[in-house]
Amino acid sequence: MSTAKLIFEGKEHEFPVFEGTEDEKAIDISSLRAKTGAITYDPGYGNTGSCKSTITFIDGEKGILRYRGYPIEELAVGSKFPEVAYLLIYDHLPNMNELLEWRKQLTRHSFMHESMMNFFDHYPPTAHPMAILSAMVASLYAFYPNSETDEELDTNIIRVLAQAKTIAAFSYKISRGEPIMYPQSNLSYAANFLRMMFGSPAEEYEVSDVLERALNQLLILHADHEQNCSTSTVRMVGSSQANLYASISAGISGLWGPLHGGANQEVIEMLEMIVADGGNYKKYIELAKKKDSGFRLMGFGHRVYKNFDPRARIIKKACDEVLAELGIKDPLLDIAKSIEEVALQDDFFISRKLYPNVDFYSGIIYKAMGIPTNMFTVMFAIGRLPGWIAQWLEMRRDPDNRIHRPRQVYMGEKVRKFTPVDKR
Repeated sequence: MSTAKLIFEGKEHEFPVFEGTEDEKAIDISSLRAKTGAITYDPGYGNTGSCKSTITFIDGEKGILRYRGYPIEELAVGSKFPEVAYLLIYDHLPNMNELLEWRKQLTRHSFMHESMMNFFDHYPPTAHPMAILSAMVASLYAFYPNSETDEELDTNIIRVLAQAKTIAAFSYKISRGEPIMYPQSNLSYAANFLRMMFGSPAEEYEVSDVLERALNQLLILHADHEQNCSTSTVRMVGSSQANLYASISAGISGLWGPLHGGANQEVIEMLEMIVADGGNYKKYIELAKKKDSGFRLMGFGHRVYKNFDPRARIIKKACDEVLAELGIKDPLLDIAKSIEEVALQDDFFISRKLYPNVDFYSGIIYKAMGIPTNMFTVMFAIGRLPGWIAQWLEMRRDPDNRIHRPRQVYMGEKVRKFTPVDKR
């Protein structure tokens, strides 16, 4: 094993270096504080590896994303969301018998405990669906606390995957004052969600193959993305041995922020602003180049990808198919395509490697489907569930895992003398 040397206060210290299967190198500084009394300072943990993982590989320079070794381009086209969820959670693609049983269980556990239905009556109609989803997922533990055996844990995994979409669809229906639609055993995961969202007891809802395929792809593309903010939150909460539901609920809250899961909503709002301003997208492209303009081109660039986001290529095609299927000519899409065309030929964006990411088109698809803007992040959360579950399981089974406890560099006052209030 190779080593790295650190000279600190005149003393030399050696730390082991290990290599991942994709040639990533890491310096193991777990003994740094014990050896030197110092810590590293790394805001946002951008240079800190918090774990070893076998789940997702990303090469941001080359635009590569793989789940358990499988390229995202192949999974998004050749599989459906439940199959990818199984892969992420159980580390192998299911055979036909495993997949049929998995789908059967996902449908069976889609039905919520009747007592939980009462919760919806006590949320205000204006409640944000992410607040409802986070609270309802955390509440699942009150109804299904057992997770001591592998069989019980597997059931709880299926339960949270299955019921998240039910919670989301029910919250939407209730917010609109419409009757809820229960899941149907003959429909797929994606088709069930679409029917529960937009179906009506008054008439049979026919699920479009194009919409079902697009939703499957969106969920697959969001299923995991290495140690991002919400995933790291799930791992951190789970490191205290918090239960699966509590850890997932924390991840949902982490995803809620506009810098994370709310990015596609911000893309839609930006495009709507440009349309309202006469559709002069070139004006906003020029504003994006000026540091002092206060305008940022949403949906371009990514903290990880320094090349074209591989998910964006897939979802762009799906976007065209959905709009063609629905017969929609959306001015937002026209603006989006125009912005992309100009930006990909502009030296300002090319030199900074600012390419469209997955958020650039996903919001347009959701909008075309009829999903309200404030539910975009909920859709992201449903897709990300398998990744959160897989990461939580991996963390819990890691013999090197310990409760997460980052350090800090204290910059406050030194010791001060306290004076009681009556003598001040």
